[in-house]
Amino acid sequence: MIVAAVIIAIIVIIGIWIWALYNGLVRARVRVQEAWSGIDVQLKRRSSLVPNLVETVKGYAAHEKEVFENVAKARAALMGAGDARSAAEANNQLTAALKTLFAVAENYPQLRASENFMQLQKELSDIEEKIAYSRQFYNTNVMDFNTRIKVFPNVLLANSFGFKPADFFAATEAEKADVKVSFK
Repeated sequence: MIVAAVIIAIIVIIGIWIWALYNGLVRARVRVQEAWSGIDVQLKRRSSLVPNLVETVKGYAAHEKEVFENVAKARAALMGAGDARSAAEANNQLTAALKTLFAVAENYPQLRASENFMQLQKELSDIEEKIAYSRQFYNTNVMDFNTRIKVFPNVLLANSFGFKPADFFAATEAEKADVKVSFK
């Protein structure tokens, strides 16, 4: 009788432990998904702002057709991205295209002085800061989740229930390069 009670107690304790472990993994996965939605919102805001920016620059630099096409392609890729990895790649393409667009804008003093252009540039800068914060928040949650599913004994349960590591939202080598500032 005592042996049966001890065995039942051990089974109950193991059951509670598995239940708590599973719920912790689910909470971590949901935090990653919530963090991704924060990035997604900012990327959509950025992508909505881009056509206004392009139209403003087009008025001054109509002959820069290739630049505008590259921005449009990158924006379309970002809008069509379905997961963190493809969104990161599309975001990197859009960042590169926007750098080119701003380089073109540097050649037009009237454009740089345009109130509309300055406001759009300010909004884009604000969104870029929010994307950076969201990316950091997302990557912190991904790190926590990935660590939870890889440490023992969690790894046993995580593998059994199909928990897979999440992808980090990573910067490209071009984004890691030093920014050159010139006051000409």
